[in-house]
Amino acid sequence: MNISAVTPPSRMPSGTYELVRLGYVARLQNGLTVDAKRDVTGDVVTSPYLRVANVQSGSLNLESVTEITVPRSVAQRSTLRPGDVLMTEGGDLDKLGRGTVWRGELDQCLHQNHIFAVRPDPQRLSGRFLAYVTQSLYGRHYFESTGTRTTNLASTNSSKIQSFPLPLPPLDEQSRIADFLDAETARIDQLVLKRRQMRSLLTLKRERVIESTLGLERARKADALVPLKYLVADVTVGIVVTPAKWYVEAGGTPALRGLNVKPGFINTSDLVQISAEGHAENRKSRLNTGDVVVVRTGQAGAAAVVPAELDGANCIDLIVVRPGRKLSPRYLQYVLNSDYASARVAEHSVGSIQAHFNVGAMKQIPIPSIPRTEQDEFVRLLDIRVGALDLLRRKLDDQEQLLTERRQALITAAVTGQFDVSTASGRNVTNGVTA
Repeated sequence: MNISAVTPPSRMPSGTYELVRLGYVARLQNGLTVDAKRDVTGDVVTSPYLRVANVQSGSLNLESVTEITVPRSVAQRSTLRPGDVLMTEGGDLDKLGRGTVWRGELDQCLHQNHIFAVRPDPQRLSGRFLAYVTQSLYGRHYFESTGTRTTNLASTNSSKIQSFPLPLPPLDEQSRIADFLDAETARIDQLVLKRRQMRSLLTLKRERVIESTLGLERARKADALVPLKYLVADVTVGIVVTPAKWYVEAGGTPALRGLNVKPGFINTSDLVQISAEGHAENRKSRLNTGDVVVVRTGQAGAAAVVPAELDGANCIDLIVVRPGRKLSPRYLQYVLNSDYASARVAEHSVGSIQAHFNVGAMKQIPIPSIPRTEQDEFVRLLDIRVGALDLLRRKLDDQEQLLTERRQALITAAVTGQFDVSTASGRNVTNGVTA
């Protein structure tokens, strides 16, 4: 079978490897279905139990692994073996079918029914090679195009996994390819790790610059803070009661939600719209240029200034601070997004699953009471100092994205036979992106 028979031209690898359905060269083992009424008497065993949360994209997270007690005969049918390739049944679309090799990290480990264990025929298929194929553009296209999508999740099933048309070079060549990719992806992953470490350091430095420039700790020690409510014109809240009843597909008024608001930034790519009637009935949550919106649920306390293009929009489940003349919106944004304010938001947030912050607590947050001219000067200095750090962070983000793309392109080329890995050792796969 030729790869072009199952792959669109835009995704078609140039290699000539034979395509074999995965089910012909591997066995798929289903996991345990947890039943509260299961029999835990007689000949039973207690073993580690791998859940979907433990299986990441190309890696495992074993920091929190539960145990389960089941009859020995049941455990034997769902026990993982070194070399198995783990695939999750559901989750984000880009994670479907993304294989992770089990290397026997936990003895006698069982797995959940939402995790498939693919057990390769050792005479025909390397588990490491299979895992890399699932991470390639070719593999991603198959699983993302065959996955069943719902509003928030996607899923695959055993039939689709077994039907995956796998490019299958000889076993010794699979091992060479996996060895090559182990070495080259490790180099790329190390570069990515260094960029993430640099980003973390930049985040710390950014916060220290903000804290030192604003002098929040000095103001606290000098007792120069007053509750926010005494410095602003108003604090209100967006639509809270059944906002979905006002939603319309088109022709309505844009409405911000918590997911649109990040610290210092409003993302307008996923705005909902509410009807003219809903907008009219919820006048108090209408937004004006210069208002500061604050997230109530989730990333509680994240604040951003409303830009001119959203003047007249509405909002849902957000706190709206109207600064008035005494307080600079940009100054307030810097203060609310600082570690100083975040700690106070955390103190007054409630909710066991998601942090939830309310208007009353917002009004009580202590803010430095300083003249507007000083606030404007702080904003000017921070725009310069923080702007330079943010520019560097964006460069690191761009480099990480480039490295991620190169990593996947390298995997795709190797597993589909686009080059001979035996002659590719030492190639600069990062293409100019250095540590």
